[in-house]
Amino acid sequence: MPTPRWVQRLRPKELPFRRRLTRAAVALIYRKSDDGGIELLFIQRARRDGDPWSGDMAFPGGRIHHSDATPRAAAERETREETGIDLSRHGVFQARLSDLLTRHHSRWRPMVVTPYVYEWTGTEPETLNHEVEQTVWIPRDYLAADENQSTLPFRTPLGTLNLPCCRYQGYCIWGLSYSILQELLALDSDLQRRTSTGL
Repeated sequence: MPTPRWVQRLRPKELPFRRRLTRAAVALIYRKSDDGGIELLFIQRARRDGDPWSGDMAFPGGRIHHSDATPRAAAERETREETGIDLSRHGVFQARLSDLLTRHHSRWRPMVVTPYVYEWTGTEPETLNHEVEQTVWIPRDYLAADENQSTLPFRTPLGTLNLPCCRYQGYCIWGLSYSILQELLALDSDLQRRTSTGL
């Protein structure tokens, strides 16, 4: 399958110091819905005592291991372990998005996260492991609509911050996942613009 022109023009930001820090990779997986639209896969993390992200919405993925040939391979392995979705067999790789700097899941240490975008063409049922409570497919148009954007109060030692988020049927997408989502939606909008203008 030839690489789409919008992917060829993509220039994701790479953090120059990323190899000196703990690294993780996540997969943004989309599929075509029955009505012809696009749906994006999210996981809801399992609820665990002491876990600061317990129950949060996220993209499948996790830390890169020494045994992983590449960060992209880590995203595929973690997705398979968490959800049973085998991207190496039924995922069509589309793009690498920009590195993001966050903190380690269990410690106050910096970590670099690299997202990878795939189209899912498989039909296998999902098989969730202990880290995932459930998966949710959310329409792309819903995620992009202005009326579905909201804020989430987040308490800090310096006061309460109102962080941007997107709410869907009782779920809340915020933080790192929301930032990654915004880059993907911006690329999607650019793709639609290029298509409509013939670029």
